[in-house]
Amino acid sequence: MARKIQAIRGMNDILPGQSSVWQYLEKTVADVVKSYGYQQIRFPVVENTDLFKRGVGEATDIVEKEMYTFDDRNGESLTLRPEGTASCVRAADQAGLLYNQVQRLWYIGPMFRYERPQKGRYRQFHQIGVESFGMPSADADAELIILTARLWQQLGLIEQVELQLNTIGLASERETYKAALVEYLTTYKDDLDEDSQRRLTTNPLRILDSKDTKTQQVLEGAPNLEDFIGEESQAHFDRLQAMLTANGIAFVINRRLVRGLDYYGKTVFEWVTSHLGSQATICAGGRYDGLVEQLGGKSTPGVGFAMGVERLVLLLETLDLIPGAAKERTDIFIASFGDDAELTSSVLAETLRSHQQDWVVLRHCGGGNFKNQMKKADKSGAQFTLILGQEEVDKGLCQVKNMLTGEQQSCELADVAEYLESQFN
Repeated sequence: MARKIQAIRGMNDILPGQSSVWQYLEKTVADVVKSYGYQQIRFPVVENTDLFKRGVGEATDIVEKEMYTFDDRNGESLTLRPEGTASCVRAADQAGLLYNQVQRLWYIGPMFRYERPQKGRYRQFHQIGVESFGMPSADADAELIILTARLWQQLGLIEQVELQLNTIGLASERETYKAALVEYLTTYKDDLDEDSQRRLTTNPLRILDSKDTKTQQVLEGAPNLEDFIGEESQAHFDRLQAMLTANGIAFVINRRLVRGLDYYGKTVFEWVTSHLGSQATICAGGRYDGLVEQLGGKSTPGVGFAMGVERLVLLLETLDLIPGAAKERTDIFIASFGDDAELTSSVLAETLRSHQQDWVVLRHCGGGNFKNQMKKADKSGAQFTLILGQEEVDKGLCQVKNMLTGEQQSCELADVAEYLESQFN
């Protein structure tokens, strides 16, 4: 017997029963972003490796440790996309959609990072990303955050999440701050965790994000990024806060929030929850005004965010916030006995689907006795079972059984759709 082939560790199947929850979340997101004028964009899962080295940053954990990179048959280095913003910029700029234009775009799809799999964090994971281009003002930042707040309301999550904000200023301001931070931390290098010691020379701002207790104690005496923020960056941040406050959106300012990607500047934000343990962040983003130019395009302001689908699904399930309509269901089950009845039931099933496209009609195929088919009807969870045998076909009738009450009655085949519609209503 051949050995069974298993899924790759950290790359999970989404099975029937789970997929309906994903569809519910995806549809809710699609409806919300559409109401703000965002259009969907789709791009490949494989890109040139340089796209992510230049866009995400060579000193980031993603590029240093987590990318799935390989050479193709022509010796070109390719990478499975680890995030979506760089790909979105590449696709939009290549199509001539960015320079001197305003674009509101969104996407959904799998991303790939090689890291230790754990609940809510996988090697193949799915993200929904929303990006806007051509708008340098804080109003665009605010629009994206307000959009996410509306989404949380639609999903019933608004009371279960917290918005954290920060400004990391302009590149020149960050460079000045980095120098001061490195000078301070170098004195305490032996007290830092291993990752922070490495980041001291590669990406010192990420040390602010460290969860190590000893490192956090060292950081208590470190220079504050806010002291290095100039007037332009502060005015942008003040405007953002005013817009959020005017729209009734609560937030906390987290001065240690920096995000892990090199392209961010000015606004950064995260939506976090206390219901998923260490995987607290469910949505994060910020402004990246220099990224398009960094990737070879003409200077174009941009701001965006990404949310993890797996984490959001897990959060909805944990809090029991999945509506009944989003779960797998069968409305009508059709049982038939004999060749003529099977032919009639096939036509009847299509008639019902045409009459009401929202109905889920499950027709038993392959024969079987009455008892077995009725067991399957009961297991399906259908509200009504239609029963057809030779006698019913000869008389142009159908037996309709209400599976909730057990009541059963005959109905003219021509009238079944209208009768069921009256019963469902």
